[in-house]
Amino acid sequence: MMLKSMFGKAWMAITIAILLTACGGSTLLKQSEAVSPQGNEVTFYALGLIDTGYRFGGKNPEAGLDCSGMVSYVYREAVGMKISGSAADMARRGKEIDKDSLRAGDLVFFNTLNRPFSHVGVYIGDGRFIHAPSSKGKVRIERMDNVYFAPRFEMARTYFD
Repeated sequence: MMLKSMFGKAWMAITIAILLTACGGSTLLKQSEAVSPQGNEVTFYALGLIDTGYRFGGKNPEAGLDCSGMVSYVYREAVGMKISGSAADMARRGKEIDKDSLRAGDLVFFNTLNRPFSHVGVYIGDGRFIHAPSSKGKVRIERMDNVYFAPRFEMARTYFD
């Protein structure tokens, strides 16, 4: 059963990657969206977690993930980088970048609980990010400009050169 679940998630990640490539294939990426090798790994690993269940304090896909747990897990597994703590803790590390300089694999931070940096996601390119929201309880992709997240955006950070 576990193998079937892992295969299903891998297949979904590959399908999403193909769709992302196909959707963006007719336009040139802005220079700021050039993908780093590490950012690419983080993005593809995060895509493999789509539909993983949410769990407050969750740090692995089997038990469920919260937003910071998802980021910690993805960075550790995809590129061997240790990023831990809450979303607010993560917002204090890395290098702050402009929203216009976001590249796949960078982190985006939001104020979703009326406190600074209460939510984090992984930017995947083309104005989208993947995150583990408590609402609807599954890891999913959102647009940065959606009516909920756009006014709550606070900062972006990169951990790559």
